[in-house]
Amino acid sequence: MTKPRIRCAIYTRKSSDEGLDQGFNSLDAQAEACAAYIASQRHEGWIAGKARYDDGGISGGTLDRPALQRLLAAIDAGFVQMVVVYKIDRLTRSLADFAKLVERFDAAGCSFVSVTQAFNTASSMGRLTLNVLLSFAQFEREVTAERIRDKIAASKKKGLWMGGVPPLGYDPHPDPKTRGLVVNAEEADTVRTIFTLYGDLSCLNAVMHRAIELGLRSKLHRFRSGRVQGGNPFSRGQIYALLRNPIYIGKIRHKTQLWGGQHEAILDEAVWERVQTKLQAASARPRGRKGRGDRLGETRVAPLTGKLRDDTGDRLTPTHTRRHGRQIRYYVSNRMISGGTDPHGWRLPAQALEQAVANVISRHLVALARDHRICAEADLQQGDAVRDRVRHLASQLSAGTPGLLAGLLAEGHIGKNRIVLQLQAKALAEALDLKPGAIDPAVHRIEAPFALRRRGVEGRIVAGDRAPQPDRTLLRALSQAHAWLADLRGGKPLGEIAAATGHSESYIRTRAQLAFLSPEIQGAILEGRQPTDLTLERVIRKPVPLDWDAQARLYGFAQDPRHP
Repeated sequence: MTKPRIRCAIYTRKSSDEGLDQGFNSLDAQAEACAAYIASQRHEGWIAGKARYDDGGISGGTLDRPALQRLLAAIDAGFVQMVVVYKIDRLTRSLADFAKLVERFDAAGCSFVSVTQAFNTASSMGRLTLNVLLSFAQFEREVTAERIRDKIAASKKKGLWMGGVPPLGYDPHPDPKTRGLVVNAEEADTVRTIFTLYGDLSCLNAVMHRAIELGLRSKLHRFRSGRVQGGNPFSRGQIYALLRNPIYIGKIRHKTQLWGGQHEAILDEAVWERVQTKLQAASARPRGRKGRGDRLGETRVAPLTGKLRDDTGDRLTPTHTRRHGRQIRYYVSNRMISGGTDPHGWRLPAQALEQAVANVISRHLVALARDHRICAEADLQQGDAVRDRVRHLASQLSAGTPGLLAGLLAEGHIGKNRIVLQLQAKALAEALDLKPGAIDPAVHRIEAPFALRRRGVEGRIVAGDRAPQPDRTLLRALSQAHAWLADLRGGKPLGEIAAATGHSESYIRTRAQLAFLSPEIQGAILEGRQPTDLTLERVIRKPVPLDWDAQARLYGFAQDPRHP
């Protein structure tokens, strides 16, 4: 009895394209070994197919490979009963993909064999062994990917250029062993021209049209394959990407981090900073409305644009979202916009931040004026007049007079516990009707406590020394708690109280326990001296302890609630 004929297909793969142009390469070596194995199984009815299924320069981490897809089509059509590979990881390095392939092979009545690893996929033990080996193959691929990512991060930290198409203004280093960039003088002039145009026009569309008029072109790059890329007029997006690229000030970007590069800078940092400030201001400005906001008293949508930095030194950039048809503004760390999400980035409510900064400046100036410390030299005759002008300026700041905050604030730095502000000397002198030299230099620098406290979905900013601020929700609940407790003591059933108020019994029960807070804590709530994160929801979340010291610890009071 003759054995049934088994039509075999040889599949080969190589992850990189290195050496594929040689007369006898890795794919040929794999195919030769597989063909020899099929010949050794001729007595079992194995016959080698004429078609070659070769994937060169393609990773085993994906099934989207041209030759593999042709092979799978042949298997589904019934033309192949056995797939022969040199090693299992040539077929796939993903355990999940391997399970899909085995299921598809079984459905078509096909099996596969590795010429260097003896397996029979028809048995359960053979499949278990294959799963173990593929798990290690997938682990090796993931470790290799991590190693490559770590190498890129370490190289960029040292300021090395990691290859790819060089940006406009630079060419790859002439020494192929050196990972670096050299300045292309002609293209560098184009870069400087675009930065100058934006500095003058402050509009991407205007810069684009002007660049087209001047005949400026994008980077022309020729690949080894002969393909040509670039050399076209600039688009608006290309101009924006060019203006945002820190490589022109000698830095290398890796995700959200900037590192000093080993290449020569094309631009001065002062030019770069000016352009970044204008770009951020333009992103916050509503479309179709033009305006500048650096002069005192001038209207501005986001007065803190380009003024503040977070604890990493990253600029806080204005942005907004829409909720229920309302536009809600924020200031966020710039890396969250340009580099994606960052769990350590800042996201501050714009209106609250602007009001907090204005209040910090107001309290600072009023305190100094009260002690006659605004002027560099004490002048009793002028002191009262200066104090009155400071109070008027402080009231305007707190009231949110358009353009005043943007004009007074030069820059600022927000940390996790402190905020540091620097005032514009000339603008402050103008507002107080004084000469810039007449103001004490210490007046221009402000340091104050700063904290962002979560209250439900809202973020509450606490800056400077907090003034007493009663919580209306807590006050109302405390008043109701005493009224309900008095009814209960008078013998009124809980159900009747609930029916009379239109609430459930559990609602009355959880809120009535506020009456058991210590007298010191209740006094602090009445005067608004409670911790900023003490809310009604926090109190009713758990039963109120009967021990007053335990209450103070639980709700964030100090040992003496009179000093929260």
